[in-house]
Order: sequence, then C-alpha cells, then structure tokens
Amino acid sequence: MAVNKKMPGIIIRDVVVVPGMTVNFSVIKKEAAKACEEAMHSEQLVFVAYQKEKQKLNDISSLYPIGMLATIKQINKLPDRSVQLVLDVKSRGKLVKALNDSFTEFSVREIKEDNDLDRFEKEARLRNLRELYLEYSMLNPKVPKVFDVLSRDVEDLNVAMDRVLNNVILPYEVKVGIVQIIDIKERFDKLLKVMTDELEVTRIRANILKMTQDKVSKSQREYFLREQLNSIKKELGEDSVSEEAQFMEELNALEASDEVKEKIKKEIVRLSSLNSAGSEASVERGYIETLLELPWDKVSADNTDIKHAEEVLERDHYGLEKVKERILEFLSVRALNSKGDSPIICLVGPPGTGKTSIARSIADALGKKYVRISLGGVRDEAEIRGHRRTYVGAMPGNIVAGLKQAGVKNPLVLLDEIDKTSADHKGDVASALLEVLDSEQNSKFRDHYVGIPIDLSEVLFIATANSASDIPGPLYDRMEIIEVSSYTANEKFHIAKEFLLKKQYEKNGLKSSQISINDAALKRIIESYTKEAGVRELERKIGEICRKAARDILENGTRKVNVSAKNLEEMLGRPKYRADSKNKKDEIGIVRGLAWTPVGGTTLSVEVNIMPGKGAMELTGQMGDVMKESALAGLSFIRSVASKYKIEPSFFEEHDIHIHIPEGAVPKDGPSAGITMATAVMSAITGTPVSRNLAMTGEITLRGRVLAVGGLKEKILAAKTAGIKTVLVPLENKADIEEISEEIKDGMELIYISSMKEVLEIALS
Repeated sequence: MAVNKKMPGIIIRDVVVVPGMTVNFSVIKKEAAKACEEAMHSEQLVFVAYQKEKQKLNDISSLYPIGMLATIKQINKLPDRSVQLVLDVKSRGKLVKALNDSFTEFSVREIKEDNDLDRFEKEARLRNLRELYLEYSMLNPKVPKVFDVLSRDVEDLNVAMDRVLNNVILPYEVKVGIVQIIDIKERFDKLLKVMTDELEVTRIRANILKMTQDKVSKSQREYFLREQLNSIKKELGEDSVSEEAQFMEELNALEASDEVKEKIKKEIVRLSSLNSAGSEASVERGYIETLLELPWDKVSADNTDIKHAEEVLERDHYGLEKVKERILEFLSVRALNSKGDSPIICLVGPPGTGKTSIARSIADALGKKYVRISLGGVRDEAEIRGHRRTYVGAMPGNIVAGLKQAGVKNPLVLLDEIDKTSADHKGDVASALLEVLDSEQNSKFRDHYVGIPIDLSEVLFIATANSASDIPGPLYDRMEIIEVSSYTANEKFHIAKEFLLKKQYEKNGLKSSQISINDAALKRIIESYTKEAGVRELERKIGEICRKAARDILENGTRKVNVSAKNLEEMLGRPKYRADSKNKKDEIGIVRGLAWTPVGGTTLSVEVNIMPGKGAMELTGQMGDVMKESALAGLSFIRSVASKYKIEPSFFEEHDIHIHIPEGAVPKDGPSAGITMATAVMSAITGTPVSRNLAMTGEITLRGRVLAVGGLKEKILAAKTAGIKTVLVPLENKADIEEISEEIKDGMELIYISSMKEVLEIALS
C-alpha cells in the first residue's frame, strides 16, 4: 500500500510536464524556496501541481488532483532572492492535501502506473500512435519528427504517450485532462481521440492556407496581365498616360539635385512593382507626391529695394523704430551678400503690439512667400520633425508642410508663440526646433517622413514670444531678440487714427462719409476704456462703436454718426478704467513704486504701519516669494544703519512692522519694489513724509546697493500717466533709459541712484 509523503510543492499554470522531462523552474515564494532547499539535502523530491485555469489559488479545489513527482537535480539562488530549480520529472502523484495556507508543502501519494497489456495489444496501440503522430508531424512542420519522438526502441506505451503528449500542440486544459487519467487504456483512447480531432483541424487549416496562396497567385497573375494589356494599348496608340509615367514627367521638370532626383526615381520604380490596389502602394504614392511637391532648389527673387521696404514698413506700422531699423539692416546685408546666412529674429513683447503683423509686412517688403506656423500648445515633436513612414497616417512636419505651401525654399516662416511650446512623452518640441533654428545644422534638416536632408539655410525665420524668460535657453541662444515694447498713449492714438479706424470702417461696411470719430473720443477710449500694452482692446472698442453706428444708420436713417468725447458713453457705457494718480498730499510711510505687468506698466502704493509689539514683520497684499525676500533684505539694511538715523536699537524689538500693497486680490512679485518698501519702512520709523511727486524702482541688496531692473519704458510711462514728475531709477539702467523715446521722458526728472543712502537722502529730505 502506497504511503503518503510530505514534500515541497511547485504550482504551475499554462505548462504541462510529463515523466521523462527535464525542466527549469523559478520559485519566488520564500517558504517554497526554503522547503526546496531542505528537500535538496534529504530525498530531493518535489511535487509539481497544476492550477486550474481562471481560478484563484484559494483552496485545494483550485488544483488538479494528479500532479508530477520530480527529483531536484540542481538548485541556484538568483540575485532577486528567488530560487532556480532543475527538475527531473519521474512519475505521477496524487495530491492528498495542502499542509499550509501558502500552498508550498503538500501531502502526496505516489501512483504506480499499470502496464498489464498483452504483447499484441500493446504493439497494436503503439503502431496506431506512431502512424497518427507521423501524419500530424507532416502537417505541422513546427513539431519534432516521428523518429525523434517515437523511435523503434520505445516499447513502453506509457512512455510513448507521455512523449507524444509533450510534443503535440494542444490547449492547456486538454493536456492536463489527459494527464489526470490513471488507467492506461482509457488514457490512450482519450489521447487518440484528441489527436484525431487535432489532425482534422490541421487538415482544414492547410486547405485554407492553400486557398489563400492561390488567391495571392491569382492577384499576381492579374497584375502581369494588366501590365501586358497596358503595353498592348500603348502599341495600338490607345494608352492613357500611366501614373508612373506622370511621376517621371514631373521628376524631369523638378528643380532638384541629382541625389534627390535619384532617390525619387527609386521610389517611382518601387511603386511600379507594387499592386496598385494595395495599401502599400497608396502609402508609396502619397510619399512620392510629397517629394515631388517640395521646392528642393526652387527660389523666389528677393526685393532688395531698401526704399520700397522702408515704405512698406512705414505704411503698415506706426513706431517700432528698432524693429524697422533691424529689418532694413538685414535687407542691406542681403543685397550685398546674397549667400549669407539668414538671421533668426525673435520679436518679444506683450500681446497686441503687432508682432505677427510685422512679420507679414516684412514678407511684403522683401517680396517673400509668407508661412505662419503656430507653436502655442504644441507638445508632439512629430509636429516639427514629421512622423516616420512606418506609422499609419504618417505625414511630414509643419516645417516641411510650410515649404510645400510656399512653393519655394526661401520663404519667410513665422514661428508664432515660440515661448508656449511644451514637452511630454512624445518628445520635446523646443529641442526639435534647435536643428531648425541653428544655422550650422539647418542646411541638412532631416524630416522623419521625407527622409532626405532639406536645406533650410535660405529660409528667413521670424519667431514671436510674449516673454523672453519663457523661451528655453538653447533656443534663446540661437535667436536675435528684438523687444517690441508697450505703446504709449500717443502711439496708440496715432495707430488708431491712421490704421484701426479705416480697418474697422471697412470690416463693418461703413464709409468715412457715414461715421466720424474725433480725436478727443479716441483719446478718451484709450484712457478710460482700455488698459493694455497693445491695441487689440482698442480695436475692439472702435469696432463696437462701428456696429452701433451701422444699426443707427439702418434703423433710424441717420446720414452720419458723429462720435465725440461727450456722447462716447452712449456708445460704450460708463468708463471701465481710471488712470492711476499720485497721492493728494505728502504722507508718512506711503511711497509710490513702479511695476511691470503683461499689459503694460502700473504704479504700486506701498504702505507701512508701525505698532507697539515684539518685533514681528507682517507682509500683505498677495506678495510673491521674491518680493517678500526684498522686503526682508530692506528691513535688514535699515536695521544695519539704524544708528546713523538716530533710531534706538530697542526699537525693532518693541515694535511690529506691517507692509501692505493695496489691491490685495492681485498677485504681485519681483525684486523691483525693494527700494520702495525699504524707503516706506524708513519713512514710517522716522516719521518723515515722502513727496507725492516721487516714484521709484530698483532691487535692493543687504548692503544697500541698488541693482538694475527691467520694463523701464512701461514703468516710466505709468509714472507719467499718474502725474508723477520725479522717478528714481538704478544707475545700472542708464543705458536702457537712453533708448526710451523723448516723448515718454519729456517733462520727467529721472534721477540715477546706486545705493539706498542716495535714495533716502532724496526721499526723506
């Protein structure tokens, strides 16, 4: 009678092992690995159990009752703390029970397989099995041949069935089901039935495959017949020009180098060998059409007439002298050296200041084709470099598509909103643009779809951005930055009068004889109804007036609508904005600062209160981290020079200081309010009022040095609008001040300061 044995267990699924096999297993569970190591030093036996499909390992019912007993031949510990086993499968075993909840140890009873067939019956079954496996192996080239599996020296029916079961391709459940049968005759009958069914399925599959191959052969035959028919038609003079011939004609007329033509010719020859109705031919056809439409060596002649260019720029834009000057310089250089590198110009400025329209005017002035590529929100690198042709729906990138649209290799390409590109798992758009904008690389720009180097060195690239700080560093380094600053009220007035009025009249179907907006009304719109760096909102307000005038003309029969400052509220409603104005009197602890915003400059009133307390400092008004640090630096400087201003050392320990910037709902940040906050604190401590006609901007250090800041044009303009006459600016910004037009500086006293000592002497005198 067989005795139950305790031995470690390995649970497998999707794989069936049978006696006579040598297999490798990885054991991940620590308990199972430990049990196998212990077995290696004793009887070296392990039980291989089969798990049922689509069942979780909850209890013993999720395992098949019959498994395999195997001997551990080798055991190796792996770096991930699992154990690699080499097992020699010996015989079947019956699972009695699991000895722990982790299913790593089992109680098993070995099964002695019967072989009580007489000699003739055994030989008959062996021959049937050999013949069936022979036919099966002939129809399945992937399985071993019959001589390798059932050689003449195999006389044991159990061994023969195990070998066949190991080599035939059957589902896991079917194989395990055969393994579970103990009786040799019943197992043989089951295996024979499964093999017979599988053989029939294999025959049907072979017939289906043959029919498919016949269809393919038929398609090839039809292709050759069609080609012969085309040849016959050509001989008879009935031939219509084939697609390949049309492509060859276009290739001969193409302006391109020999290397490019040879590449396209190869693709046309390849297309002629493809089935015209197939998907591959469709992809190839689209690729050839793209290559033939690209302007490889086709260029347009630039207009090098500097006077004409100047006239166009002056006609389309008011002001912007620096931009116009740079474009005329470029044109002059191009007239003298036509083979020089084209510059990459980046226009940086607030929204609505005319950056995009400048690019179109430059194209008109130079006589270049104009292409605009919007980069705002583009995240996929393939938008620039194109998709590889292996992808379904592949297409060239926007750069190549722009050249294709322009039809020449030297257009003006506007890269709009270059500061708003982003990156994700599909690549970094800014990095892809490096090859486009680098003059050392773009002569051999490679689009993934085109696959042939494209020369971009003659393209005039102009980029636009709202903020230079948002442009990635490597891109910024490759471009020439030109600042397009905010417009003054006078500039807005001239732009509205000379450009916007005419544009909106035409857009709304009005004539100058039907509507009139006088100068006073325009100035009132600029001052009270708009607050921006550019002129977009101003144009919208003029458009609103035109729409109301159009309705009045149609409804009431008005012959002409006259808009003045007096009746402006009837058109646009009550004013939305009021200009910042200076304080009504000199006050203690209140100092006017200057700030830059995306829509222009503004003034900030910094207020400070001193209260009895314990030396705490309170900062309110939605200040950012940089502004808070400037306030702390300013306070540290004041404490370091307190004795010079006769401030008691104990003052800062006995009083609390509260710094507040009104309009608390608006976030504020930046270092340029440093000297303003320090001056306000000193004014509050010493009780000295600060002049209401004084404003200041500058960054402060711990030692009281005043550092340079940006946005000075907008800041000084804001001070002038508020009626402030004197402005303190850092000495380091003197060069920036000199570039500001006299129109803005007229009537303003600009005092250059380099230290807080100078600031306090002026502000507290």
